[in-house]
Amino acid sequence: MIGCSHPSQLAEPEAPAIPVSHPVSRQVTDYVDFTGRTDAIQAVDIRARVTGYLVQMPFKEGAEVKKGDLLFEIDPRPYQAQLDQAVSQVTLNEASLHLARTTLARDKQVDKEAPGGVSKELLDKDAAAIAEAEARVKAFQASSEVYRLNVGYCKVTAPIDGRVSRYFLTLGNLVNQDQTLLTTVVSVDPMYAYFDMDEPTLLRIRHAVNDGRIKRLESGEIPVLMSLQGEQGFPHDGKVNFVNNQVNPTTGSISVRGVFPNAAPKNGDRLLSPGMFVRIRLPIGQPHPALLVIDRAIATDQGLKYVYVLGADNKAEYRRITTGPLQPDGLRVVDGLSANDWVLVGGQQQVRPKMQIRPDQVAMPTIGPATGEKSEGGGQKSEAGDQKSKVKDQK
Repeated sequence: MIGCSHPSQLAEPEAPAIPVSHPVSRQVTDYVDFTGRTDAIQAVDIRARVTGYLVQMPFKEGAEVKKGDLLFEIDPRPYQAQLDQAVSQVTLNEASLHLARTTLARDKQVDKEAPGGVSKELLDKDAAAIAEAEARVKAFQASSEVYRLNVGYCKVTAPIDGRVSRYFLTLGNLVNQDQTLLTTVVSVDPMYAYFDMDEPTLLRIRHAVNDGRIKRLESGEIPVLMSLQGEQGFPHDGKVNFVNNQVNPTTGSISVRGVFPNAAPKNGDRLLSPGMFVRIRLPIGQPHPALLVIDRAIATDQGLKYVYVLGADNKAEYRRITTGPLQPDGLRVVDGLSANDWVLVGGQQQVRPKMQIRPDQVAMPTIGPATGEKSEGGGQKSEAGDQKSKVKDQK
């Protein structure tokens, strides 16, 4: 009868299958990352040093130029005419000087042969004529030098090796002395990269240098790594060659500069240009052993980091940890685990402390560089492949 029937028993829900992995153990190097911008070591605004009209622009826009290459030529004819006139004046006054000296010598000879034959006043006039002619010669020689410089300034040459910009003016335009910008030239090799370092990191690095955990290069500088947009890892090696002399009290940061080579490959182009966005990695200390887990396995609870580990009777246990740098393969350095712990690496949304699960033992998942490649930041060979073999053996 319906009134005497027993209620049906509901089946207990099956425990969810959750992937678990042992932490990866390997050598890593601590580091800090920054963002920055590249900048040329030398940048020159090309301006004319004389006024005139452009008559020649023999360079190719955007090309690399050598120091002394001709970039622009201003019509030299007015300045050449001034130079020729000044040179002629020098010649004219040299002739006057020669005449004055000859006159003085002749009058002295006459006065010697016939004392009193030439008045003292005349001899004084002869000497003054010589001094006046010498002064005119020197004045026009100086003028000639000025005009000679102006003729030379009509040829505007590259002051440095580098890459030239576009034409800011075309042929036939008037340029004004020391005012009109014709183009720019920037150096290309090596290249600077500027970035801002926060005060805590600055102190951390200085302590590491003082303790000998950061090894300086033979030149005394600190090594630094750089990555461009779209690049994996930090393939560009450089060195820190400048730290500003004061911390900005508004931002609490200090300006730091690294220098990186920018050689052009054979039949190729240089990678770096001024103004590019870059990522900077500064290694801190020497390689040391560490445990790492996939970053997605780490959760946050009111600012505290934790993971779930497999406990007794296959129950999830809450384990608080401290985290370190994220590696290029997606693993993050952690402290608070042991190499034998089974860490839950998936399904964290459906897991609660003390919850029964069905562990699915897998190798620690990674992203980025393939297994066996050298990890950036000092990490050595990944153990994900070895761990996968161990898991299969355990199964």
